[in-house]
Amino acid sequence: MAADETAADARATDARATDGTAPRATATGRATSETTGAQTRATGESATGVAAADEIRGSARGSAPAPLSVLDLVTVGSGRTATDALRTSVELAKFTESRGFHRYWVAEHHSMPGVASSSPAVILAHLAAHTERIRLGSGGVMLPNHAPLVIAEQFGTLEALAPHRIDLGLGRAPGTDGATAAALRRSATLNEGADDFPEQLAELTRFLDDDFPDGHRYGRIHAIPGPVQGSSPGGVQSPHRPPVWLLGSSGFSARLAGLLGLPFAFAHHFSAQNTVPALDLYRESFRPSAVLAEPYALIGVSVLAADDEREARRQVLATGVNMVRLRTGRPGLFPSPEEAEAHELSPMEREFVDSWTANIIHGGADEVRAGLDDLHKRTGADELMLTSHAHRGELRLRSYELVADSYGLPTA
Repeated sequence: MAADETAADARATDARATDGTAPRATATGRATSETTGAQTRATGESATGVAAADEIRGSARGSAPAPLSVLDLVTVGSGRTATDALRTSVELAKFTESRGFHRYWVAEHHSMPGVASSSPAVILAHLAAHTERIRLGSGGVMLPNHAPLVIAEQFGTLEALAPHRIDLGLGRAPGTDGATAAALRRSATLNEGADDFPEQLAELTRFLDDDFPDGHRYGRIHAIPGPVQGSSPGGVQSPHRPPVWLLGSSGFSARLAGLLGLPFAFAHHFSAQNTVPALDLYRESFRPSAVLAEPYALIGVSVLAADDEREARRQVLATGVNMVRLRTGRPGLFPSPEEAEAHELSPMEREFVDSWTANIIHGGADEVRAGLDDLHKRTGADELMLTSHAHRGELRLRSYELVADSYGLPTA
């Protein structure tokens, strides 16, 4: 959800918008020149009269310790197609909606054969057509990869397709290797994009809210669909737009989200050692805004529940082997358990696999539930976003079903 951010932490304390003003989240999440979040409305009520916090804060269902949500990488297993994986995503979105999961996010990744989520906005539009209630969003869109205006247009379109159901989660990392990032950004200066994240964020939020100041070079440019359609003669377009989330795996985005009073999503599933420090930093840095009166943080968690504990272990091993291939520059389709078991791991690779899989909560339903309960107790996360990886789509679906049943989530 974000690259290492330590060197840039100090920038968050004085993040500047493109017009030189300090960004602060307002009722619709836009950046303004006001300098304190303490004076914003604590109710979270937006210009539309809808409580913004209601679109952020979920409710725990059944006996779950926190709201449960889904992070989907649209996993493509060996012997399967991207079409198969996308069909599984539709089935999974419909199922988790029926069982009371709060939101369903899709993550942006590139040049990875086993991950078919390179275009989150396209996938989200497809999922919106097959669901009715569950929140849909990006977990996330990697802001440095795209022009802010393009993101504002894409998510304005999604908001028009599924009003009041869209989240815009933003990350600083490229979601791929350096060469692919350079191809995406048409630039070899990759660090510049990440370091300029606060300015890019401010520009994006101004496009989302159509509120560039007079004289700004973008003052006559409008993201459409968007608020300008409501302020035009005869316009009835709602000014509402998707709430912005900041995503991260270390300290930079945690601090920035806190200073702007925005919700924060932490990638516990691949940076477990940083989870508690990042959440502490977010809470300590938090300034109330019209978006949130109090901090709200979710964490991504790798989970695989199975009817057969041995099968869960085999699928988790396949996850580890898949990550070894990715980290050594050999990304491929998600391997079958048989392929993973036949893969000869070097001592260094074995150490990596053991370390990676130690952070995956897996086993039978009771074991997974106990692991989630313990993680929630240790982190105090406001929401748990589960991501399940397996070679076959039906195993991913079954994993979420077992979790839902173990917490007694409602059926519809």
